[in-house]
Amino acid sequence: MKEVTPRLKIGLTGGIGSGKSRVADLLASWGASVIDTDEISRALTAADGGAMPEIVRAFGARAAGPDGAMDRDWMRAQVFADPQARGRLEAILHPLISRAALDAAASAAGCYVVFVVPLLIESGRWARRVDRVCVVDCDPETQIRRVRSRSGLTIDTIERIMAAQAARDTRLAAAHDVILNDGATSAETLCARTKALHDRWCALASHRATPGDTGGHP
Repeated sequence: MKEVTPRLKIGLTGGIGSGKSRVADLLASWGASVIDTDEISRALTAADGGAMPEIVRAFGARAAGPDGAMDRDWMRAQVFADPQARGRLEAILHPLISRAALDAAASAAGCYVVFVVPLLIESGRWARRVDRVCVVDCDPETQIRRVRSRSGLTIDTIERIMAAQAARDTRLAAAHDVILNDGATSAETLCARTKALHDRWCALASHRATPGDTGGHP
């Protein structure tokens, strides 16, 4: 695992359906280096992904679909029904995801680095790896509506996913920065709110210490 450079590191998180992927896309368009742990996870659990041999050993052949990738629907049912199954899956994936994300950050060229981590607050580890935590905040009703419209998941499944994530108040209490993206937020307003933080982070990044300083919260 490569050592992470002292470039300013932002941890971007939010509940399912909060809009953190849209925020990450905006930040990337303005020059930030965005490292999405969900994308890393999907690569690791794709056919021939680096995590698949261990997942199949831990959960059996049923964990893989006909194409060799992880059967996400089947695995979702397992981890929701059995906390120990969730722990086994996380024990396989999390170290691999962390290693890949930190390796990518070590060679990132953006004005600052954004780690998109859905379970940043829940994991505990990621909050110690970043300089600032930014939460994309949204009310639960809007979360459910957005996820249903894009995924077709049932309300029960969405609510179970939300219940497995940190509560809204817990996320907000851990945040250095918050981007509100509730049901009343237009695309233009979200862009403006995100740009204001981007400009602030660029200013913070420009005042970072010289190489060799591991940094801390600005």
